[in-house]
Amino acid sequence: MNTYEERISLLNEMIAFAVVDGELHEREKQFLSIVATQLRIPKEVYLDLFHSEMDPVPIKSEFQRIQQFYRLALLMHVDGVLHEREQIAIQQIAINMGLNPAITKRILKMMHESETKIIAPDLILDAFREQHN
Repeated sequence: MNTYEERISLLNEMIAFAVVDGELHEREKQFLSIVATQLRIPKEVYLDLFHSEMDPVPIKSEFQRIQQFYRLALLMHVDGVLHEREQIAIQQIAINMGLNPAITKRILKMMHESETKIIAPDLILDAFREQHN
């Protein structure tokens, strides 16, 4: 991420996504905390995001949009419960980010079928590269 505002926006989007099913599970909160640390967001700011709304900052780089999509997909699976609202929301977010819906569905299917719900970054990038050929 380039700017502090963009990093805050990413985390804010993830927090909003985490509660789309009506609950914030402890594992989701732990995952969000890890992401906040990786994005170098101070803990106080991270905690304040749970009580604020902000307009998202568009992600310019396709690579960063793919990264954010994968973070959201991991977050969707972290609580062990896959809600229909999460599936609908992540597809809409991916479309809003300009990502290919067929590719995002394929990535989500691969994650669902994976025992660990984790996919190698190369496989994800290769899937998105296919659309450019």
